[in-house]
Amino acid sequence: MRAFRALTVTAAACAAIGLSIPFASANPAGGPPGPGGNGGPSNVTVNPYSVHQGSVMQVSAAGCGHGGVVFSQGQFPQTNLSAGSVGFATVRIFNHASPGHHTLSVKCHDNSLVATHRFTILEGNGAQGGIGGSFGPSATETAIGAGLVGAAALGAGAHVMRRRRPIRGRV
Repeated sequence: MRAFRALTVTAAACAAIGLSIPFASANPAGGPPGPGGNGGPSNVTVNPYSVHQGSVMQVSAAGCGHGGVVFSQGQFPQTNLSAGSVGFATVRIFNHASPGHHTLSVKCHDNSLVATHRFTILEGNGAQGGIGGSFGPSATETAIGAGLVGAAALGAGAHVMRRRRPIRGRV
């Protein structure tokens, strides 16, 4: 029985992880490498593929050794792509962005080629996570908790006093 439970939990965890990281890839808008050997942006990825209005999305692209820009008309402001063999950018979707399928573009600073990638904007605000554990209990919650602990201690003491055994042969 324990093995079956462990197997079920493991399978559920693997499924949750596999379904929560939908990386999508796209090829650039083509073209031969330029004179410097730079073929422009390639292997553009977005994470997550589907994002709520007002949320952030991570964009990465290879081939922009000197950095570049990421843009999408009316969905988020133009954002800089970091330099390196793989550049990264974090874009914040506008609160008023229209839900549906959209296209973002990546353009390197040292090349005129543009790569595109599709993503989806979901209606409404996503969960505002990340606060858990950062706030302590309020004074009211502390008082209620202390009262419950005190009541439990009094109840346990009364139970022990009523149930104690007679000492030295008293019947």
